[in-house]
Amino acid sequence: MAARDYGQYSGLARAVELVGERWALLIVRDLLTGPRRYGELAAGLPRIPTNILAARLKELQAAGILRRAPRSRVIVYELTPFGRGLEPVVLALGAWGLQAMGDPRDEQIVTPASMAIDLRTAFREDVAAGLPATSYSARIDSADLFIRVDGRLLDVGGGTGRADLAFAAGPALLRIVSGDLAPRTAIETGAVALLHGDAALLDRFATTFRLAA
Repeated sequence: MAARDYGQYSGLARAVELVGERWALLIVRDLLTGPRRYGELAAGLPRIPTNILAARLKELQAAGILRRAPRSRVIVYELTPFGRGLEPVVLALGAWGLQAMGDPRDEQIVTPASMAIDLRTAFREDVAAGLPATSYSARIDSADLFIRVDGRLLDVGGGTGRADLAFAAGPALLRIVSGDLAPRTAIETGAVALLHGDAALLDRFATTFRLAA
């Protein structure tokens, strides 16, 4: 593998050698939501140069983190068990990063995969266990995300479904998750547009997905 060598016999040094190159962890993040074709990975990371995406995929495959697999006559990339072991690392890094988000810049976007992982990062199982089962349909920029919470179980992925609350939002939705933006303020300022359902359910959403203080 062509990743840098830090010259240290250390678990952390080896981990950074394997996934510390630019874009590598974001590729892993997107694959944590499910297998992806090359074009789907490229679409989910619109700023990655094609040569860099190809190089990172080869490096991660050589490291045993992902593999190419045939799926319905197409080739997809999927994480190996070794690669899936990065999930708690990705979620912990996401929780740490959400504390320093600040306001979204005009050119910043969210994707279904990035939002799915951020929601899994901020999911409060103990809180959700005491709330009624609730489903949410979120229009994130130009993509759809369906979220179902049933007790301690969270199911989140791309697509639509019958939801108790449907809303449209952009990157500012993460400010609700981080606790920087109150649901009522988000609605009043247009950061979140309600499409269907009771506005009070956005408060439930904010209670269910919130970084621990």
